[in-house]
This record gives sequence, C-alpha cells and structure tokens, in this order.
Amino acid sequence: MPAHTDPLDPLARERAHLAASRAALRAMREDVQALDIRDVTANWVNAAVLEAQIEERIKALADLSHTPLFFGRLDHLPTAQEGQRFYIGRRHVHDGDGDPMVVDWRAPVSQPFYRASKKDPQDIALRRRFGYTGGELTAYEDEHLSDPAEAERTSRLLQAEIERPRVGPMRDIVATIQPEQDEIVRSGLGGTLCVQGGPGTGKTAVGLHRVAYLLYAHRERLARTGTLVIGPNRSFLHYIEQVLPALGELEVKQATVDDLVAHVEVRGTDDAAAAVVKGDARMAEVLRRAVRSHVTMPAEALMVVRGSRRWRVPAYELEEIVRELLDRDIRYGAARDALPQRVAHAVLVRMEQAGEAPDDRVQDAVARNAAVKALVKAVWPAVDPAKLVLRLLSDADFLAAHGDGLLTADEQKAILWTKPARSVRSALWSAADAVLIDEVTDLVSRTHSLGHVVLDEAQDLSPMQYRAVGRRCSTGSATVLGDLAQGTTPWATASWADALRHLGKPAAVVEELTAGFRVPREVIAYASRLLPHMSPGLAPVRSVRESPGSLEVRAVEDLDAAVVQACLASLAHEGSIGLIAADARVPALAEALASRGLPYLAPGEETTAASRLTLVPASLAKGLEYDYVVLDEPAAVVDGEPDERTGLRRLYVALTRAVSGLTVLHSAPLPSQLAG
Repeated sequence: MPAHTDPLDPLARERAHLAASRAALRAMREDVQALDIRDVTANWVNAAVLEAQIEERIKALADLSHTPLFFGRLDHLPTAQEGQRFYIGRRHVHDGDGDPMVVDWRAPVSQPFYRASKKDPQDIALRRRFGYTGGELTAYEDEHLSDPAEAERTSRLLQAEIERPRVGPMRDIVATIQPEQDEIVRSGLGGTLCVQGGPGTGKTAVGLHRVAYLLYAHRERLARTGTLVIGPNRSFLHYIEQVLPALGELEVKQATVDDLVAHVEVRGTDDAAAAVVKGDARMAEVLRRAVRSHVTMPAEALMVVRGSRRWRVPAYELEEIVRELLDRDIRYGAARDALPQRVAHAVLVRMEQAGEAPDDRVQDAVARNAAVKALVKAVWPAVDPAKLVLRLLSDADFLAAHGDGLLTADEQKAILWTKPARSVRSALWSAADAVLIDEVTDLVSRTHSLGHVVLDEAQDLSPMQYRAVGRRCSTGSATVLGDLAQGTTPWATASWADALRHLGKPAAVVEELTAGFRVPREVIAYASRLLPHMSPGLAPVRSVRESPGSLEVRAVEDLDAAVVQACLASLAHEGSIGLIAADARVPALAEALASRGLPYLAPGEETTAASRLTLVPASLAKGLEYDYVVLDEPAAVVDGEPDERTGLRRLYVALTRAVSGLTVLHSAPLPSQLAG
C-alpha cells in the first residue's frame, strides 16, 4: 500500500478504509463458506477433518462488531519498505487481489508499531493510533517519529484505551502493548520465560498475547503438540477466556492445576501443616521409593516348556535382568513391559546354543508363556497409583519405611490419616493428595508433554504442583507468570529460582515488569505500605498512569450499611464494581445487599445490564480487576489467614484490584502495617 497525502478529511478516509476492510473480511469468509469438500476429497475421514478445519476457519474470520478491525497505521519512510503504509489489526485481511488491507499485529512488519520511538524510529515516518466508540472509528492521533521538530509525548488515545472502564471479562491489550511487554510477547518458543510483575503491570495479558504470537509464528508445530493456559481457579479462567478468541485463537485449552491431576474425586481438605508436607518436593522421592519397593528379586530359577524341550534360566541371571532394569531408572510400567522380553531373550540364547534358530516370533511367544507371566507378576507387579498413595497415607510403617531420612516423625504424623479409608473410592481425597497420585502416575507411565504451557498466578503453587505442571511441558516450553508479593498459600514460593527448578526449567529467563498501567498511583502507593512487612526487597510497582484515581479510607460504625452505600455510590460511575471482603464476611454482606434489593454477581460471572456489582471473597480476588473496588474490613482479611504474613499478602491483593477508585471501609482498627 503506497503512502500518499491524505485529503482534507483524513478521518473520512480512514472510515472508508475500515468499511472496505470489513467488506474484504466478509468476502474472505464467504470464500471459505463456499468451499465444497466433495471437490477435493472422496475419503469420508479426510472430508470430516477438512470440514472441521473449514468450520474453525469460518469462526476465525468472524467480524466482531464491538472489536476494531485495525487500531493503528504505520507509514514507512520512502527509503524503507518502498514507502509502504500498513494498517495494524487483530488479524490479516486481504483484498481480492491478495494485497493486505490489514496486517496481523504479530507479523514482523507490525513490530515497529510497538517498538519504534523518537530515539529509534525504525524507518517509520508516521505512527497513527485510532480511537473507537462502540465499534465506530471516531478519532486518530499521529506521531511523526522521524520529524526532529516534534517532541516525544504520551499518546492521549493510548492512555485513554489503557484506562478505559471495563465491563465484563478481561479484554485483549493488543492496541496498547508497551515496548517492554512486546519484547516478552515476541520472545522465541525455544526457552521458558518467567515474568515477575506486580499488580496492574499486565503480566496476565502479556502471557496470553505471547500464546497468540507463538501460535502465529509456530502454527504447525504447536498445532501438533498443543498449548495450555493454567489459571488458579475457574473464576479466573472465565474472566480471561475471551482474550484469545478475540485474537482469532480458538483452540487453546484452559485448566486449573486441580483439573490436570483429577485422577480421583476431591472431597476432603488438609490442614496447613499437612498440605505443606504433601506439597514439599521431598514427597517425590518418598513416592519413588514406595513405587520401587514393589519390585522383589527372583528367588528361584525359571523353567520354560516349549514342546518337548525345557529351558532353564537360573535365579542369579533373572536377578541381573531385574537389577539392570532398576539401574536404568526408567518408568516403572515401561520396565515391567520390558521384563518379559528380557527374560525371553535369555531363553532364546539357550535355544541358539542348543543349535536352534529362533526368530522374533519365538521370542514374543516365550514372553507370553505362562511361566514368564507368573514371574513378572511376582517380581514386578502392577502398581495402581491411587492405591499406593492410599497405603502411604494410611499405613504408618509403610510411610516410615519410605520416608526415612526424608520426612521427620512429626511430618509423617501430620500427613497420616487418623481414620484410614477402606478403599480408593471411599477415601476423602484432598487436592494435595491428587497431586501425589499424579506424581505416582508419572512414575508408572510418562505424562504426555505439550508444546507450550502458560502458568499464571504461579507464586501460589507448591513444589509438587510445579512438578505436575512441569510434566505437561517436559519436552516443550512454558511462560510462567506471577508476583511473589501476592503469594497467599502456606507453601507459596520464596523465589523464582526455586519454582523454576521444581518445574524442571532451571535455565528459564526471568523478566520483571515494574511499570503499572492499570492501578492508579494513589492506590498502588497505599497498598505498597505492606511490601516491607511481607516481601522485603521486592520493588514496588511504579504507576505510569497520567489520570488520577480515587482513594478513600474511612472508619465507620455500621459497617454493613456503609458498605452498601459505598457500592451504590460506586455504581454511579461507569464500569465494573467489586465488593471484596474476607471470606467469613461474605454471607453477611450478601444479606445486606439483598435487603436493599441490590443484585450482585459471583466472581467470574459476566456483568449485565441488571448488575455490574460483584461480591468477591478475598480468597478469589487474585487476578481479577474492577473499575471501582469497595474493600470491607481490612483487618478481617488479614485475620482470615493462618498467619500474619499470608494475611498481609491477601490484603495486598485485595487493595490492588481497582482500576479507577478504591474505597476502604473499616470499623475495627486498620492493620498497623497499613495505618502507618
């Protein structure tokens, strides 16, 4: 698209290009819809596959009326890219001749839109940003990057888009990606990346956009190996689930860690002491010992009868075979499958020494011989992962034998069930137990590895949970996202080096995002009072927002009534409202809202015309974001956790969910770390 001089009404020209691009996208979609699969294949299997691919392509080419087709424009200098002009958008759109009308934001030619600056124009003469209202193009803003007379300035449209009130699920940030974020988004597939980022730095959005970029750059490879986004809970996954589809990526699966290890039904809970021990990396060795303890050495020779001949393998030779398999330290199930073939090979050696010429079919027949099967069953019995963990948690002697030198007597006592379950089905399994079963499952047979995994809110995982995630990307890569200051579990990670080691990715690169784009500086400064008391040495987020937010901290007598009034006042503003409270306070606040006829949503539910207010237990607030937040009784949030440090971190999370304004109401004294 050669650059040219705009007429007197450039906005009209841009609107015309938007209309033409929408028409071209519609034509692309109609071309796909018009395909007749009968013309290209007669095989019904191929036809079914092709039909599914066509349906996915049609979905990907949908024109979402509320989503701008392009959000920027790059005009190159006459000496670069032949002076071409490119419109940057969420997907590629071409005209009938195949010429691009909109270029995908992930394409290399789009990179200067995010990286170019006055100091480094990257051969860009003009960068234009567009403003939209209700899907209609209403404004534009130009930066003449190669003009020395024009000073460096902050884009008004960019700032407005970053701070735009949010109603409903999380949206993409493709129009507002900052240079330091873009470097992370476009980093290669080969290595694992860990992103440490405080509240409002956009780490979740960066992780999701990185998935979209990798799918663009490595489509065939990731289509074959798969991608997965892992979040802390269902509410969070529901909150982010529209980001990737808005970018045209429909096939990325989402799950929680609990979903990954759902080998048994979780109906029980652990106290903090038991959960910490079960989540400790030492449990991996305890389980490995327990699995290998099932192997016993052969005590007698093996006699194999074939026809009129009898073939004898002495016990010492059988023991050598078993020890060799143990020394190789391969998966328990793989070794068990290999054992009958190894024994059969020993028999074939004797046959050859006797002058016979057995082939592979004879070896397979010997491996299936009843005597060989009986030997394998006795020496290397099958292991059921859930039954093994059941025994480990029920049998003090079994646990002591395999926890010796790894777990103290008190730690063993902490994880032993006071009332052992009779069976796997009747056991009240906890979430931590399910992770142990997953570990044993992998010891028995290898877990399938994906091409790329995104792990969000990673700071809250235990070492054993990291191992469970690491198994899902053992031959692939990962993007790890989190904030050490927001770790609110008793087993929260102390350092990313430890976490990445447990994940199996010790060589991962750690990047830090310190610029906050969403949380107002007044709010982040207030919340940062807690940092020295809960995460010493961690740098506070630096808010780069230009427009001020609102912060009100108020002591009240009738807390429930004051909270309801604050919610009503917040609803007078545009955007979403979050009422965050200690979990124990939620029922009382729900009753107070209901008594005033004020409808509210649960975390993750989409806002509607009837309600923009969400009642959020503090335990579920992490990762969520609201334009205005009313925080109920900070002291109750702290007291709701097993220790003060965890309570302060939970409070820090709650304080940093607001995008425009925060109202803190309390009847009890504020925590001293906050009051200072």
